Amino acid sequence: MKKNKKLIKVAEEPYSRPVPIEFSHRNATKISIVGTFNNWRPGATPMVSLGDGRWFTALMLKPGNYEYQLVVDGEWMLDPRARETLSNPFAFGQRNSVLKVDGVAANGILCEKPSHESE
Repeated sequence: MKKNKKLIKVAEEPYSRPVPIEFSHRNATKISIVGTFNNWRPGATPMVSLGDGRWFTALMLKPGNYEYQLVVDGEWMLDPRARETLSNPFAFGQRNSVLKVDGVAANGILCEKPSHESE
């Protein structure tokens, strides 16, 4: 029996996709995420409290590498769940967390999870 094979055209342009960000901090009253994706503006991307010290937001990001930090009650800090950090070129001795967002493979299948997520 002969099988029909159909070719599916895959968009060449990288597209934005939701990237979930979770963080835990029992005593925090306000948390936001800042980084290269929002021009480091603390008020641009607030996180939502889910209760019991858990916080959440979803970023719409295109494939690429992004540097970021969390702002917890006004204090900038690294994400303890980040798998990678880079030297902060504007603050001697400090570092930024790195978020890697994979894109679409040539076959149109979405590749790996963002690198900060736990396995």
